[in-house]
Amino acid sequence: MVQEKTGPSPTLAPGPVAAEPRRRTPAPESKWVLSGRVAAAVAGGVLLFLSFPPLDWWLCAPLGLGLVVASLYGARPRRAAWVAFLGAVVFLLPALVWVRTIGDDVWLMLVGVESLFYAAMAVPVSLVFRLRLWPLYFAALWVAMEWLRGLVPIGGFPWARVAFSQGESVFTPYAALGGAPLVSFAVALCGALLAYALLRPAAGVRQAIPLALALLVPLLGLAVPRPADEGRTVNVGIVQGNVPGRGMDFLGDEPAVVLKNHAEETKRLARAVRAGELPKPDLVVLPENSTDIDPYRDAFAHRTIDEAVKDVGVPTLVGAVVAIGEEHRATRSLSWDPVTGPGAYYDKQRLVPFGEYTPFKDLVMALYDRASLVGRQSVPGEKPGDLKLGPVTIGAVNCYEVAYDDTVRETVRTGATPIVVQTNNASYALSNLPAQQLAMSKLRAVEHNRAVVTAATTGISAFVTPDGKVSWQTRELVADMTVVKVPVQTETTVATKVGAVPEWALIVLGAAAVLAAVWRRRRHDRMGNE
Repeated sequence: MVQEKTGPSPTLAPGPVAAEPRRRTPAPESKWVLSGRVAAAVAGGVLLFLSFPPLDWWLCAPLGLGLVVASLYGARPRRAAWVAFLGAVVFLLPALVWVRTIGDDVWLMLVGVESLFYAAMAVPVSLVFRLRLWPLYFAALWVAMEWLRGLVPIGGFPWARVAFSQGESVFTPYAALGGAPLVSFAVALCGALLAYALLRPAAGVRQAIPLALALLVPLLGLAVPRPADEGRTVNVGIVQGNVPGRGMDFLGDEPAVVLKNHAEETKRLARAVRAGELPKPDLVVLPENSTDIDPYRDAFAHRTIDEAVKDVGVPTLVGAVVAIGEEHRATRSLSWDPVTGPGAYYDKQRLVPFGEYTPFKDLVMALYDRASLVGRQSVPGEKPGDLKLGPVTIGAVNCYEVAYDDTVRETVRTGATPIVVQTNNASYALSNLPAQQLAMSKLRAVEHNRAVVTAATTGISAFVTPDGKVSWQTRELVADMTVVKVPVQTETTVATKVGAVPEWALIVLGAAAVLAAVWRRRRHDRMGNE
């Protein structure tokens, strides 16, 4: 019999290896895997851009997100972050190209800052891929990322959310249940399920299940109930006066040109009504900045507007920039009566940074000459835009605000109907901005069961029915006007009632998944060390 040695076991001997077990380092990825990630991220970014207006190839959104998932799947957090950043840059550079009007440096800076949000999202996403239901968690984290983008910095920038590529698609009905966040979630979930089927190939039923679920997500949207037509309508006149200039010099050299153009187009509408060419309106809507002179302080501006409103003979919503004290201003939606003149008003709450006010004013003004173009600093309003105008109480929303869920929702919750969006896109004419903004109006119509009337200085002015269909719209850079019969819907949707609850539920779901993934990873590491 061979006698065993009784000396100490080597595994129990003191030493750095036994005291501090090293974590196993994953093998580096091959150049082919890395090249595949880069290609998938770039292709995903391109497809996301193609899904947005003016192309409106909405089906590209879930396909693009599927490729984004493929680019991140299995990557370590640091690599996932820069791959996601690359895909976001490819997407946002063309999607936000309209910002070039202000300057290429501003455009590139904005794209760079916004792309950081996608990079930050990729880190927790790389962790939740270890969980069984990761397509669900990926979609929830995508919603969380879009929420954060709309919040910070300096008031957020919610442009180019995936939901805004779905102004008229099979995913749009989800807006009536949970607003824009639920639409983004549905598109992201569909894309993630498609990726799941391709990245985790299996035979027979196991592969068919994620593909079937990916198809089921948009089909379930078609089952969302729509409120019935209530049979009440109002005739709304829409005026687009046009401007002579382009870009940052859209006002041209002629004084009061915007005011004169819109007053003349309002009078042309009045003549068409008297001639029987158009039905008589119950109210008329002019765009944001339809007067470039303060009608409270300038007698000429007051008289010009008053004459035009008296000619058309009905209450008119005027877009005015008005002085507040000696140093500030407000972007105002002003109700103007043909008998009593200016009355109730709504002041824009969501202001455009560096366009209507200058954040960190002293520093920015010292560094950039263009910051002086802002002029007087705007101050935000504090109340929703419910304004009595003729036979209805409209919900006034001003330009940039249509991208913000809470601003539109709080206005609709007052009972206002229809929604009226006054906008001035003159600096961005013939870019992709006007079409992107119209897509937001289409989504808001479905989200709140409200018709949306948009009046723009240079286009696109439009009338969107409560089911999100564009019934009438103008071309850009032309003077135009019409009278449309607008349904007056008062029934609210689930999305209007529950507000941000679905969004917060998805954010909590995503956060819980990340915590679960971190706990699981630490537990696995601890067991491996033991």
